[in-house]
Amino acid sequence: MDNRVYYGEYSLKHWIELLLKKNIILPEYQRYFVWSEKKVETLIDTFRKNQFVPPITIGAFNSGGVNKNLILDGQQRITSVVLAYLGLYPDIQTYKRAIEEFANDNDDPDEESQFDNILEWNVGELTSKGKSKEEILSKIRDNNYKAISLNLDDDFLEKNFLGFSYLVPKTSNEKEQQKYYSSVFRNINIQGEPLLPQESRASLYFLDQDLVNLFSPGFSKKILIKIISNETKSDFVRYLALLSQYHNDGDEKKVARSYKQRMEKYYEEYLYAAISDEESVIFGKFSNVFPNKEYENSLGRLKKSLEELDVFGNYSSIVDVDMFLFGLTYHTLFRKKQIDVSKSEELRERLGRDINQFKSDRSHQKSPNNLGHLRNRISYSISIYGRYVINESQ
Repeated sequence: MDNRVYYGEYSLKHWIELLLKKNIILPEYQRYFVWSEKKVETLIDTFRKNQFVPPITIGAFNSGGVNKNLILDGQQRITSVVLAYLGLYPDIQTYKRAIEEFANDNDDPDEESQFDNILEWNVGELTSKGKSKEEILSKIRDNNYKAISLNLDDDFLEKNFLGFSYLVPKTSNEKEQQKYYSSVFRNINIQGEPLLPQESRASLYFLDQDLVNLFSPGFSKKILIKIISNETKSDFVRYLALLSQYHNDGDEKKVARSYKQRMEKYYEEYLYAAISDEESVIFGKFSNVFPNKEYENSLGRLKKSLEELDVFGNYSSIVDVDMFLFGLTYHTLFRKKQIDVSKSEELRERLGRDINQFKSDRSHQKSPNNLGHLRNRISYSISIYGRYVINESQ
């Protein structure tokens, strides 16, 4: 049996019902909702003008005998329709003001979790509250969302249609389905919002759900590189890939050799090697570092060390983040060693001296991603942290 594709269309009302009742769901690797309020308005106006709207792509996925319908392409469009129907928009500024006002008026920080996190938002924040408009709106905290009014009455929702393509893979084998959908997702061009390399790569995590927390640990979101108005989270796969090759070869000069202009391919090859757990000439064998996918304890120690070293926060350069992360990650995850964080002030001072030295070098400052400079940061960071490894006899 070949992979099958079916085509059709549903009314906007039916699409809303499918989403609210969770008959269609977002796979975990999907990006957050990123459309502006203006794009939401434009989409609704497009329907009113009877203009073309690209169809939604849904995929059938069988997991443990349970059938799921995954939204592979069209999250931004279908979410926008639901938001217009509910009269809500996840506005970041509205959310930030609400959090600030709440923090000023309340002593209990745990209550802040009752707000939906608009900074990392998708429609699941709403569908988890109920299956109807009334139920969802009754559970929205004041000022958590911006109110919008696009006048979507029942007549509009019943008389406007949105097309779909429905993919049914030829196999019920979960691993084979995961490979198929990961490939499909990576070949889809999100309308008007091209995926960043990290976002596109995230679909590969779907190939092995057991490793998602390793590839994208929660603490990596707490380490931010902010340059002018551009803010990015630390890319933990980058550290895993580079350090895996260093651990395999024992020579920083070989790290990412011949990948100068195609580092994203390098990171993808690491992910495939880790997920397949086959012996890799570049990265070695994943299970030699993490037998039976056991990484949670080491990752927990790494997070604790990062907290005690006060690493979480905003940085203006990748140089700082690399110096803090390379050595600590290497000794903690790959060597299974513990760093003496009781000497955190001394350790930070040593790291700071090398960071300042790298930044004072014009070439390093201008091109921090140059492989020569990157390898130096790997070597220096590992060396510095190595002085603070707690020996088993201690």
